[in-house]
Amino acid sequence: MIDKVRELALKILYEVDEKDAYSNIVLDDMLRKAKKSSNGNEMAGIDQRDVGFISEIVYGTISWRLTIDGIIKKYSNIKLKKISPWILNILRLSIYQILFLDRVPKSAAVNEGVNLAKRYGHKASSNFVNAILRKVNKKDYEDFFKIQNDVDRISMTTSMPVWLVEKLLQQNDVKTVEKICQASNSKPSLYIRVNTLKTDKQTLINELEKEEIKVEEAELEDFLRISGSRSIDSLKSFQKGMFTVQDEAAGLIPIIVNPKPNEKVLDACSSPGGKTTYMAQLMSNQGEITAWDLHEHRVKLVAKAAERLGITIIETETKDATIYEEKYLNYFDKILLDVPCLGIGVLKRKPDIKWKRKQEDIAEITKIQMEILQNCQKYLKKGGTLVYSTCSILKEENEEVISHFIENNKDFEIEKMNLDETNFFKKFVEKEKFLQVYQNEKTDGFFICKLRKKEEKA
Repeated sequence: MIDKVRELALKILYEVDEKDAYSNIVLDDMLRKAKKSSNGNEMAGIDQRDVGFISEIVYGTISWRLTIDGIIKKYSNIKLKKISPWILNILRLSIYQILFLDRVPKSAAVNEGVNLAKRYGHKASSNFVNAILRKVNKKDYEDFFKIQNDVDRISMTTSMPVWLVEKLLQQNDVKTVEKICQASNSKPSLYIRVNTLKTDKQTLINELEKEEIKVEEAELEDFLRISGSRSIDSLKSFQKGMFTVQDEAAGLIPIIVNPKPNEKVLDACSSPGGKTTYMAQLMSNQGEITAWDLHEHRVKLVAKAAERLGITIIETETKDATIYEEKYLNYFDKILLDVPCLGIGVLKRKPDIKWKRKQEDIAEITKIQMEILQNCQKYLKKGGTLVYSTCSILKEENEEVISHFIENNKDFEIEKMNLDETNFFKKFVEKEKFLQVYQNEKTDGFFICKLRKKEEKA
């Protein structure tokens, strides 16, 4: 009998690989369909307790793909590209469980893998899967630590693409790069932001505890760290708009923008709306926020988030932030540019980024970043502030973009960030010019720089 939980995980992995889809989108979509299935349906039997396990083995398998493939190559006499996508993903899924999930007996991982191979292959396929899985053990992974070359060792022990390890080693020492790459495979904490427009922290904590959600304090005042078996969108407190899901790293950015009530603020790359809605919250829902994004469906996410949270000051528009619009010249008091980036700082949340991004993407993305910054700076009033941020950790996307911009825009200067309220983040400020945090056990990796448009001399 086929295990429905592992079968669903396999189908998600197949979609991600064969259709180049994003894992979080496919996972959410398939879980939603599975939960709606009736008892007579193929996906019946998936309940809330299974959701965590499915998520763990899907994200874990994707994150550790390079390392797992290295072990498959060790035992397979067939090249990876010649193996059926279904069978290859059955091997990956099973090997992940054998290597990294101590609570799953090896016999269970092997047997379930063989059962899946019988359904999605043929007798020879199941024999092939059985032969490989029975040979795999934890020593296969431990052997990678014996590799002498730093790049290859870090790549294989942390499942990080060679090009990215090389890039990080250009910027950091070996120990730092090892820590960054190890943290990229860690299980991310789930943070939420209290919607102070509708409630207060203690009231929300009480509501969450009634809903059997474990709650802990976070570094930032308006944030909490939560855990529990319930899905977020099923919680009444979420449906009432009492909170929204947001990582602390993302939440720090609006705090640095520091928007005030009745100011005019631009969020030029706003979707899905976490930072936009937090700025509205910091403004006490008074003033004007213009929120742009390039795609209409993403703009709708911002509007939907604002409606659920009871926010009325956000005006959304589908717009390309690289294209100049005369009516906004010198219009905004503050601007947030959380620009598109390679996302290297959020690999533990979006592991498929490792396999979708290539080194040649750096030049393309930095060109877009500079175009957005150069265009949108025209919309800022004299004396106004602009915050540039990314969820990446590569200097080309961060420091070098800012350096290039300052060299070509003498009316701008870097402004010191006030981080007195958080000692944790304050320690990452480099030379008081920018905040560069590498992913670690507490937070995602990100970059923030605050720029000020000089006022004209009298």
